[in-house]
Amino acid sequence: QVQLVESGGGLVQAGGSLRLSCAASGRSFSSYAMGWFRQAPGKEREFIAGIRRSGVIYYADSVKGRFTSSRDNAKNTVYLQMNSLRPEDTAVYYCAASPRSGSPDSRSYDYWGQGTQVTVSS
Repeated sequence: QVQLVESGGGLVQAGGSLRLSCAASGRSFSSYAMGWFRQAPGKEREFIAGIRRSGVIYYADSVKGRFTSSRDNAKNTVYLQMNSLRPEDTAVYYCAASPRSGSPDSRSYDYWGQGTQVTVSS
């Protein structure tokens, strides 16, 4: 009962910034755990950030200190601010939602957006 749409991706030079948005529909959005994942060609989907149902936010080591996630329940939107981008950050970025507990495991999420491409040039 949740639909997610990512936006904000694009092409940026190394060291630059982008802000991704994940717009959600669904009456129970505010009670869902949320996650951000990315997937590069030939690689497995990788966890990058999560927001627990309690509101606690946590990050993968690869992005800690560079990326910041937040949510605005009034707007049914989750954000991912990405700073100091590196070429290895190039991937399709996805947001995901779970009515139960979220985790770094992608299998814990029930709903997924279609993804938005982020390309970082050197």
